[in-house]
Amino acid sequence: MSEKKITLAHGNGGKLTHETISSIFVPAFNNPELRELADAACVSVGGQRIAFTTDSHVISPIFFPGGDIGKLAVAGTVNDLAVMGARPMYLSCGLIIEEGFGVDDLRKIVQSMSVTAKEAGVHIVTGDTKVVEKGAADGIFINTSGIGLLSEKVPKGMKSIQVGDAVILSGSLGDHGVAIYSKRENLLLKNSLKSDCAIILPLVEKAMGVCDSIRIMRDPTRGGLATTLNEFVSEQAFGIEIVEENIPVKEAVMAVCEMLGFDPLYMANEGKVVMVVPAESAEEVVSALKSLPLGRDAAFIGHISGEFPGKVCLKTLVSGERMIDMLVNDPFPRIC
Repeated sequence: MSEKKITLAHGNGGKLTHETISSIFVPAFNNPELRELADAACVSVGGQRIAFTTDSHVISPIFFPGGDIGKLAVAGTVNDLAVMGARPMYLSCGLIIEEGFGVDDLRKIVQSMSVTAKEAGVHIVTGDTKVVEKGAADGIFINTSGIGLLSEKVPKGMKSIQVGDAVILSGSLGDHGVAIYSKRENLLLKNSLKSDCAIILPLVEKAMGVCDSIRIMRDPTRGGLATTLNEFVSEQAFGIEIVEENIPVKEAVMAVCEMLGFDPLYMANEGKVVMVVPAESAEEVVSALKSLPLGRDAAFIGHISGEFPGKVCLKTLVSGERMIDMLVNDPFPRIC
C-alpha cells in the first residue's frame, strides 16, 4: 500500500479497500478464519459451527426512500450471515451519536431496527452507545455484529468453483446506490425509485432448498456486482464471463447512470445476492428465486470461464468484450 493517507476511496469496498485489508489488517491479525476474507468468519465453538460477522454503517442521508440507517444496519448484517449459509440468530448494536441529534429520529431508527430484526427472526441482545461532541460525527453511526448457525449445506467457497458453473443474480442492479444518490442530490425522478434494502434470507433459503451444491454466495454491496465478481476470481485459475443483456437494471437506474456517467455494475445494492451454482442447477435456482417477490427479476447472467483466469469479462450489447475491474474511484461515498 503506497498511499500515505486514507482517502474516502479506501472505504468504498473496491480495489483500495482490498489493498488496505491485505497489506495492513491481514498481516496484523493473521489467522486462517480471517484469511478467507468472506462476508463472515466460520468458526467452531463447543463443537458447533457458527458464522460471525460485523459491519459499520455511516450512510448519508440516514433516512432514504425504502429505508433508513437502522433497517440497513440489521439487514446488512443478517445478509452477510445468510450468504455464508448460516441461520442468523443474534445481533449486537453499537451506536456513536453526535451531540444534538434528534431524540425522535433516534426512536425512529431504533424502531426500524426492531421491525427488521423481527422480520429476520433475530434478537438484538447486546449493545453500546457513545455520544461525541458536535462536529465529531455526522449525526449517527451504527455498528452491528451478528452470529448465525451454519447449515449442513454451507457453500464450499471459491475452491469449489468449476469452469462451466453458472453465475446467477437475484434481481436488478443499483437500486440502492441510485436511490441514495438521488435523495442526497435532490434529483427528481419520473419514476419513484426506492432502495432495495431488504433481508435476503428467504432468497438464500429458497436457493439452498433446490441446490445442495451452491459454490459461493455474496451480497454485492459496496463496490457493486463488478467488485464482488472480481473477488470470486482474484488469483484463481478461472475467470467469469457475464452477458450485459442478461443483467437486470431498472429503467430509472439506467437513466441516472447514463446522465451522470455511472456504471450500474459498480452501484451498491442492499437486497440482492449473487451466487455461483453448477450449470445443471441454474434453471431450477433461477425459477426458485423468481417465485419470491424479492427475486422476481432473478437472472442467469454468465458463467465461469477458463479463458480469462483471474479476470471478469463483460460481453457487451454490441457483441464486444471488455474487462471489468474492481471499483477504484468512488463516485459517491457514504453509501452504506
